[in-house]
Amino acid sequence: MQDLSGFNFIGISLRYANLSNSNLTQAKLVNADLYEANLTGANLSGVNWTGSNLSSANLSGANLSGADLRNADLSYANLEKANLQGAKLQGANLNGANLDGANLKGAIMPDGTTREE
Repeated sequence: MQDLSGFNFIGISLRYANLSNSNLTQAKLVNADLYEANLTGANLSGVNWTGSNLSSANLSGANLSGADLRNADLSYANLEKANLQGAKLQGANLNGANLDGANLKGAIMPDGTTREE
């Protein structure tokens, strides 16, 4: 497991990267490109993903609680059983994303509504 907590990766390209089970808590990945990246089981709580490309990324079982995903591209991302509790998803593209079993309690959805359950 890699500990990359708090790192600044603004604008970085991590396309196809394998960051499974990594700790990226409170990292800054604004406008980063993580197309088809493997982030399964990673601790991504509090990460700033604003404007990032996470299309087709595998985030299954990842902890994204409190993450800032505003205007991020999550199209066709695998978010199965991911923890998105309290995440900010305003303006995010979730087209084709797999949200089966994901925890969205308190998450602010792309349309600005807050999930209650």
